[in-house]
Amino acid sequence: MEQNNNIKRKALGKGLEELFSTEPLSFDTVETAIINETPKDEIINVKLDDLRPNPYQPRKIFDEDSLNELAASIKEHGVFQPIIVKKSIKGYDIIAGERRVKASKIAGLTEIPAIVRDFNDEEMMEIALLENLERENLTPLEEAEAYKNLIDKLNLTQEELAKKIGKSRSYITNTLGILSLPEKVKTLINEKKLTMGHAKVLSKIGSPEEIDALADKVVEEGLSVHDLEDLINKEKPEKKIKQEKHKDTKYDYLEDELSEKFGTKTRIKNNKLIISFTNDNDLNRILEIMHLDK
Repeated sequence: MEQNNNIKRKALGKGLEELFSTEPLSFDTVETAIINETPKDEIINVKLDDLRPNPYQPRKIFDEDSLNELAASIKEHGVFQPIIVKKSIKGYDIIAGERRVKASKIAGLTEIPAIVRDFNDEEMMEIALLENLERENLTPLEEAEAYKNLIDKLNLTQEELAKKIGKSRSYITNTLGILSLPEKVKTLINEKKLTMGHAKVLSKIGSPEEIDALADKVVEEGLSVHDLEDLINKEKPEKKIKQEKHKDTKYDYLEDELSEKFGTKTRIKNNKLIISFTNDNDLNRILEIMHLDK
């Protein structure tokens, strides 16, 4: 075990192992530590054809205009910072710097400066996610899928993940909630026709048909998130009026707090706490927050 730890310290660099045990992690801190601790004679040129994407890369969509701008800069000034890679059976896996690799190919380069380090799967996943979150925003769906991937593969709770990446647990919960949306709506999100705010509001609705209809209305009429919320509240005015007539307002503040905590509609009525969920996955998510999933 001690020998393995020594190998890991040598592979990652002095002090870098400790960075991965801190919460929250920062990509800039990790990358800076790697670059600063790497002697210049250890930075090598690797062939672009020998590189493959990080298998845990959450980004599926790369902005072409942004890549072309970076390519133009690289063509004029060269690659400003080495990428970080891991040796694989054939060539190298990109740990950090996939945009630089893609832009270098556009610029006509055949090689790129790189630092070779040995990372485990957990570290590869964390670095890929952090780089994209901090350097160039992921789409809401890419972000949600990346969180789910980390939770599933690293066996983390939502709270543990939140601490690890410096987010609130309610933020993680709400982001994961959009994964239950219909595929048509997910496409609209990826096409940036719906925002994360729209997605969160729509994810609280139980009927897929109603979600699709509302999503279409948002796109066709250019509705804001506030407009969408107003529209949902006006959908069934008679039912709303009837509910409000019998509603005990002394629990309003508590309902709001619980709705935020669980990321779903929560009501207190007739001495009963009612927590809504859309499907089995949503129920399991709520049970995890309540620590009843063990």
